[in-house]
Amino acid sequence: MLLSPKNVSLLKYSFFSINFDLIVVGEVLGYDLYVNASGISGRERYVKIFKSQNILELRDLEIFRSKYPQLYVSEAQRGKFTRSLVKHSPIPDVAKAEILKDSALKYLHNIFDSGKEFNTALLSDTINGCREIVESMVDVFDKHDLKSIQGLIGSLSFHDFYTYDHSINVSMYCIAILKEIDPNISKQDLMHIGLGGLLHDLGKVKISTDILNNPGKLSPEEYGQIKLHPTFGIDLLLSGQCETPPDIDLQVIARVIHEHHENWNGTGYPHKLKEEEISYFARICTIADFFDAITTKRSYNEVMAIEHAVGVMEKTAGIKIDPEIFKVFTSKVKKIVMSQKVDVKLADSFDPTLPYEKLPLEKVKVEEEKKDFGKIKIQGDLGLKNSKKAS
Repeated sequence: MLLSPKNVSLLKYSFFSINFDLIVVGEVLGYDLYVNASGISGRERYVKIFKSQNILELRDLEIFRSKYPQLYVSEAQRGKFTRSLVKHSPIPDVAKAEILKDSALKYLHNIFDSGKEFNTALLSDTINGCREIVESMVDVFDKHDLKSIQGLIGSLSFHDFYTYDHSINVSMYCIAILKEIDPNISKQDLMHIGLGGLLHDLGKVKISTDILNNPGKLSPEEYGQIKLHPTFGIDLLLSGQCETPPDIDLQVIARVIHEHHENWNGTGYPHKLKEEEISYFARICTIADFFDAITTKRSYNEVMAIEHAVGVMEKTAGIKIDPEIFKVFTSKVKKIVMSQKVDVKLADSFDPTLPYEKLPLEKVKVEEEKKDFGKIKIQGDLGLKNSKKAS
């Protein structure tokens, strides 16, 4: 529906510009289109010229292109714009993944930006927007396995705030791992684990960035603050009155946030849960979190090659991470025989949350080398039946 730019300015909303070539034509548009009707910089006045839920024809787009230098979409509809683009555009998957990451960054910035006051309304908007992003991830990655998704992630741009990139990567890996475990898993479960991965470090908003970004040795008090972030996260998610669609189960997401640092053998935090006491989705997130932390470059440390990383992680199977889920993970990610024996492990104190200047690797003792994780048996569907059990 073409609209005349009359008195419909929306000064209270923020907007982002879009490329004319990325607007889908011939399909029902899920977002409104605006133009900036003010010619004065800093005094923008956005007016709606096309209403969502109508079909935008090519001739309409050409009229807009001839009349307006730029079109805009409300930030409140960023997720819908991204969803439409990913679903209908013929651009390559790597380009779609970059768009998804950029959109997710905007939502994460809303809650992690120290210049903004955190509140329930902001969190609700973030969850609802991220839901659109995660659903688009599920669609884009439908025909990709873990190995190719790792390649996609490696090709995406990096940003100054590690938490943003890391959270998005973890979300992608969570979706991919769950699909490898159960190719027939429901889209709702994939959406929940994707949101859990995206928000797993939510509690970091209550921790000083001086601590989060310190690559040096933390004091016991500072590390104590780090270890509070799962509890901070679940409190932020559940203590308010988040307004989310009825098909989003915040309890499932909350358990991922709260339990992703629990260890398989009960030595993790915050509650020293062990084995099946830990949410199934949280156990998947733990592996995704671990893998991305040692294979994604930060500005102050080098990364491990995939084969080396998998070998190092293998030494924590049955200790820090679920050995059965890890068996599925390694069979899909590695897909090649390691050319050399991995004779180092990460120190027991390793925590994926910490920004190490250098990863704390240790030589493996002789008695540890005798442990055989190769005999781990995969049992059917690994105990995953539905989202109720997963939670």
